[in-house]
Amino acid sequence: MVSRGSAYPDPTAVLTGRAFLFVPGDRPERFAKAAASGADVVVLDLEDAVAPEAKSSALAHVVTWLEAGNPGVVRVNGLGTPTHADEVAALRSANAGIMLPKSEDPIAVESLAAEFEESPVVLLIETALGIENAYEICRVAGVTRAAFGSVDLAAQLGVDPASQDALRWARSRVVNASAAGGLPGPIDGVTTSFADDHALTDDISAARTLGFSAKLCIHPRQVPLVQAMLAASPEEIERAKRVLALAAEGGVAVLDGQMVDAPVVAHARRILSASGLATDAG
Repeated sequence: MVSRGSAYPDPTAVLTGRAFLFVPGDRPERFAKAAASGADVVVLDLEDAVAPEAKSSALAHVVTWLEAGNPGVVRVNGLGTPTHADEVAALRSANAGIMLPKSEDPIAVESLAAEFEESPVVLLIETALGIENAYEICRVAGVTRAAFGSVDLAAQLGVDPASQDALRWARSRVVNASAAGGLPGPIDGVTTSFADDHALTDDISAARTLGFSAKLCIHPRQVPLVQAMLAASPEEIERAKRVLALAAEGGVAVLDGQMVDAPVVAHARRILSASGLATDAG
């Protein structure tokens, strides 16, 4: 069993965080800025953001950052790629959470989760096979949360990654698989137009409607809007508290014309838990 130090990412941040900010692993001068952005989780990227010739040096920069006591989740390169094994070996003792791209094989996911048994493990589901196998991989022991990779999946399907219609079914499948596998609401994919607040707003709204509770960000300026739009409103929090108070009284209860039954209570608990508030009914 690997011993984890202070840099081990807070599991609560990975479970309930709303903004996951990517930073290229070969740009160490950006690491501190990402950590100060207000993002719940910084994702140090060794995959798409790093050119093949820079992957070795990127890994060294990431390990140095982690060993200095800084928390982070690392997106490694996919299974079967030339650098995957070296990255896994280096990160096993580097106090890192792991994000596995192109997650699609339950057996491979189980093997990786076993290697990082004390670390948060995030599965990036971004292939057609990954979507088909979403339930099987989301129920693997040791998996912390699922994320949706819109850009890679859209390229494979031959559709526009910005089209909510084209990818709605795939997104919903990841949401449903997460719930069926006992995971929290998944993390939606990136909005590539990082300077377009209207596009970001539309994407967050659509993702939240489907059941996503977090979003991958590619620029610090996206973080505040993601945080604000995915947080429960004061009205939602107050209503959740009232639901739990009524539930604590026992018997049949009605709030604002709606019966307070077990699913309503469970929803109220999720709202308060995601907001970092107590969920005891009393």
